[in-house]
Amino acid sequence: MKNLFAQIMKFGVVGVICFVIDYIIGLSIMNIIVKLGGDPLFKLASMTGSALGFTVSVIINYILSFKFVFERKEDMDRRKEFAAFLILSVIGLGLNLLIIWICVGPVYSGITVLQRILNYDLAYTGAKAIATAVVMVYNFVTRKMFLEKKGE
Repeated sequence: MKNLFAQIMKFGVVGVICFVIDYIIGLSIMNIIVKLGGDPLFKLASMTGSALGFTVSVIINYILSFKFVFERKEDMDRRKEFAAFLILSVIGLGLNLLIIWICVGPVYSGITVLQRILNYDLAYTGAKAIATAVVMVYNFVTRKMFLEKKGE
């Protein structure tokens, strides 16, 4: 149990690093698109920024995860390992985008009170935080199940 706790803590540190990278890229892209195209592009800009940030962070996450968090399966080809990591991450991206779309689409766009108290940055930040929490649990569980070497 102690090893699992240490592994979860390392996973958390890697996750925070990748979240910061993902968030900075996502927020920057979202702001650029909204500034160029205006308010009607907010939902599309949020998802586009999130997808680009997520893509960069997945590559960094793969490198850091197998350097510091998970023990590799010796018999798994690295290309297959990366492909599996990528497939699991794309599913995570789908969850991420769905949650962000729900938060900035039907929830934020549909509730006038939220629009009055939250600007686009705060709405995106809240959506991203919720999506990150859900996807983080999904990522840890699936990577542990499918990619990590099983204990003898």
